[in-house]
Amino acid sequence: MFATLQDRLAAAFKNLRGKGRLTDEDIDAVTREIRVALLEADVALPVVKDFIAAVRERARGAEVHQALNPAQQIIKIVDEELVGILGGETRRLRFAKNPPTVIMLAGLQGSGKTTLAGKLAYWLKGQGHQPVLVAADLQRPNAVTQLQVVGERAGVPVFAPEPGSGVGDPVDVARRAIEHARSAMYDVVIVDTAGRLGIDAELMQQAADIRDAVSPDETLFVVDAMIGQDAVTTAQAFLDGVGFDGVVLTKLDGDARGGAALSVAKVTGRQVMFASAGEKVEDFDTFHPDRMAQRILGMGDVRTLVEQAEKAFDKDQAEQMAGKFGRGEDFTFEDFLAQMESVRKMGSMSKLLGMLPGMGAMREQIENIDEREIDRVTAIITSMTPGERRDHKILNGSRRQRIARGSGSTVTEVNGLVDRFVEAQKMMRQLASGGGMPGMPGMPGMQGMGHGKKAKGRTVAPKKAKGGRSGNPAKRALEQRQAVARASGEAVPGPAVDAVDAPALPADFELPDGLKGLLPPGQR
Repeated sequence: MFATLQDRLAAAFKNLRGKGRLTDEDIDAVTREIRVALLEADVALPVVKDFIAAVRERARGAEVHQALNPAQQIIKIVDEELVGILGGETRRLRFAKNPPTVIMLAGLQGSGKTTLAGKLAYWLKGQGHQPVLVAADLQRPNAVTQLQVVGERAGVPVFAPEPGSGVGDPVDVARRAIEHARSAMYDVVIVDTAGRLGIDAELMQQAADIRDAVSPDETLFVVDAMIGQDAVTTAQAFLDGVGFDGVVLTKLDGDARGGAALSVAKVTGRQVMFASAGEKVEDFDTFHPDRMAQRILGMGDVRTLVEQAEKAFDKDQAEQMAGKFGRGEDFTFEDFLAQMESVRKMGSMSKLLGMLPGMGAMREQIENIDEREIDRVTAIITSMTPGERRDHKILNGSRRQRIARGSGSTVTEVNGLVDRFVEAQKMMRQLASGGGMPGMPGMPGMQGMGHGKKAKGRTVAPKKAKGGRSGNPAKRALEQRQAVARASGEAVPGPAVDAVDAPALPADFELPDGLKGLLPPGQR
């Protein structure tokens, strides 16, 4: 969502690099570029004015003029001011001293309240709570049915005593839900309320009546991050008419300009507490202003990446693997598959790579990553027999042909996977011996990381160990011809197909060889 803003800010800062001293003209020029970037991103004009004024004042102060690197100091100032307009510190949910904690969701129709209710319940369930969803949207057709489907997907019960679609009293349903939660020992009640296509007196009155009936501990305003300037107007109307304690942004994975995220917290004085970026119930998490600011500035979000890795990688499984290596046992295809499944749990490859610093300049390559690569690798490995998974050395030509037929792939793809697995196995041996591991072994396409030599514009495969023979018949025949040529002093023949030229990348960053395997063939 913030791709355009990120590109404009990067272009603004580019002109500052290499300057040992910044003049007032330099500061005016960069703040003018930042102002245009924010306005193009649909950030509210009052927010832009305050932001630019704060950046300009600090940029002309002593903290920049006395700095060793003024350009970096400007970026630091912009980062801190971005964190400020995004809400400052991370805001956590307030839980009631005496359960149940009541959370009321409010917002316009189409903002994603019902889906968000299921995501919030799923997230709370993962935190050790026992939530229940309340179907208090009795106006929109099939809203109750939708909440029941969402609740089933999240594994959370739904209190829905009325059929909805214009039947029932939402205030009475909300009041009865609190009694039901107490008797059934639920510690969190999430009330999904009705919305409208626009602000009107009936909507505000109904939301206010539900608020008065249940006395929520938290009232969350759900806003579609794609609606731009209207988000600020709607948020202010709800704040005046009903009141809310925090904001939840939905559809952050959209391609809109995202100015709502940068405006709502500053205009309303209520912090963004959660963000939803996807259709799955897992695509929901706490909103961290500092991490969002770093993403906008192209600094990545390594902390969130680490947190996702901690959730995805099973601690017991890691200990078992460590014990296995401690006993001198080798890394197998079954271990390789388990590692890939853990990576899959972390989310899409493009999303994970987008959290790494410096990846903004490679957005096009990342967006073209083939997310189905893990599925193809899984199909190949599951087409092997248990013996073949334990010992890849028995994979001769006929076995590889059978695996290719069973997995719907080609022998070339099977050979490529075996080559990547051998590299992963070397990495794991290096890790077991205390040498450290340069990459994640379960990542598809990790050939040559830290081992292969690089020539300009092309990748050269790592040398084969002395005395080793390839399991690929074509490769084995080529090795025999090369050996005969060396013995006779003739020119050594090369492979029939040359290496594919690598894509042009920024001078200060290059995509690891292993991740190039996920790009379409024409871009590797």
